[in-house]
Amino acid sequence: MIQALKRIFSVPDLKQKIVFTLTLLLVCRIGAYIPVPGINGEEVIKVFQFTAGGGQNLFQLMDIFTGGAFAKMTLIALGVMPYISASIIMQLVMALIPSVQREMKENPDQGKRKMGKWTRILTLFLALLQSFIFARQAASMNFATPGIIFDHIAQVQFNGIPYLFYLLVMAAMTTGTLFLMWVGEQITEKGIGNGISMIIAIGILSSLPSTIGSMIGQLNLDSQEPGQLTFSSIVILSSVFVVIIMGTILVIQGTRKIPLQYARRNTATDDSQGANSAHIPLKINYAGVIPVIFASSVLMFPATIAQFLGKNNFLSNIAAMLTPGSWVYLLLLVLLIMFFTYFWTATQFHPEQIASDMKRSGAFIPGIRQGKPTRDYLELRMSRITFIGGASLALIAILPTLVSHFLSVDQTISHFFGGTSLLILVGVVLDTTKQIESHLIMNRYDGFMTRKKAKARL
Repeated sequence: MIQALKRIFSVPDLKQKIVFTLTLLLVCRIGAYIPVPGINGEEVIKVFQFTAGGGQNLFQLMDIFTGGAFAKMTLIALGVMPYISASIIMQLVMALIPSVQREMKENPDQGKRKMGKWTRILTLFLALLQSFIFARQAASMNFATPGIIFDHIAQVQFNGIPYLFYLLVMAAMTTGTLFLMWVGEQITEKGIGNGISMIIAIGILSSLPSTIGSMIGQLNLDSQEPGQLTFSSIVILSSVFVVIIMGTILVIQGTRKIPLQYARRNTATDDSQGANSAHIPLKINYAGVIPVIFASSVLMFPATIAQFLGKNNFLSNIAAMLTPGSWVYLLLLVLLIMFFTYFWTATQFHPEQIASDMKRSGAFIPGIRQGKPTRDYLELRMSRITFIGGASLALIAILPTLVSHFLSVDQTISHFFGGTSLLILVGVVLDTTKQIESHLIMNRYDGFMTRKKAKARL
C-alpha cells in the first residue's frame, strides 16, 4: 500500500488532481459546521434528537447523507439532493421528449451544455422550495420550543410572519446547495472521481466516528445489565457488512462477455490472437450506484415535505408510510432501484450504435446476422443482465434493514453499516480507484492495485 501511494504521488498531474479534490471536500465539510444565520445550532440538535426518536426516520437518513449538516441546520443542510432531483427530472424529460433526444444526438456538446444549464436552474428552484419548507418547520419548532431562532431575528415580522428569518434561511441554504453543485462539477472536471457522488460519500463517511461511539454505548460495557446491542448482533452486522461489500463489488465489476468474430483478417496472427480475445463486455450493472442514489432521493424529497407539512392529515399518513424501514418504503425502494437501473441503462447503452460499428468493422456475433438481428440480440441480452444487476442492487439495499428488524438494531448503525450508505461508499471507491489506475497506466505504472499479471511481466 505504501508503494502504491508513492507511485500515485510520483505522478504530478495525478497528485494535483487528488490534492484539488481533497481540498474542495474539506471546504464542503467546513460548511457542515456553519449554522444558518439566526439559528441556534445547539437547540436545533436537541429538538432534532427528540423529533427523530429511536426508530428509523427520514430525518436521520437525510442527516446521514449530509454528514450531520441536516441536524444542525447548517449552510449545506440540503446537501446535493436538489441537484440530484433536478438531474432525475431532466433525464426523464430527455427520455420522454423526442426533440430533446434528437438535439442531443445531432449536437451532443451543445445539448449537454443546454441540459446542464436547465439542470442548474431547476436546482435553484428546488433548493428555494425545500429551504422555504425548512424555514417554515423551524419557525413552527421555535413556536413550540422557544430558543431555536434568535429573538432579534424572529421579532422582525410582517402580518405575524418572520419574513427576515425566511429570507435568511432560503438565501443561506440555497447558496450552500449551489456551492456544493459547483464543487461537484469542479471535482468531476479537474479532480478525481464523480464530484456529486464524492460529496455524498464524504458526508456518509463523516458519520463513522459517531456510529462507532453509538455502538460502544449500546453495548453497555460499564454495567452488568445487557445493552441494546449484543456481541452476537455485532457479529451478524459485520457479516452483513462483508457480504454487502463483496456483493457490491461483484455486481458493479461483473461483465457478460459476448464473443466476436471478424469476417476479414489481414494475417494469420490476427486470427490466432483475436479469436479468443475479441468480445463485447456487457456490464451486469451498467448504471453503477446511480439507481440507489436516485431512488433514495426520490423517496426522500416528497416524504420529507409530507413529514414537515403534514399534521394529522393525509400528508402525515404519507410520511408515516414512507418512513425508512417500513414495508411500503422498502417496496418502493426496490421498484425505484429497478426502474432507474433500466432507465439509466436505456439512456446510456446504445445497441444500434454498437451494431452499426460492428458492421463497418466486419465483426459479428457467432450465429447472429449483422444489423438489426445483432441489435435485437444485444438488447435482449442487456435486458436480462440488467434485471440481474437491478435485483442484486435492490437486495443489497434492503438486506441491512431486514436484519435490523430482527435484531432491533438502532437505525443509525444499520444505515451506515449496510444498505444505501455502504452501496454508495463502495461504488464511489471503485469508480475513484478506476480513475487513479487509468492515470497510473497512462504513466506506465501497473496501477493502484498490484496484480499477478504485472508481476509476471517483470
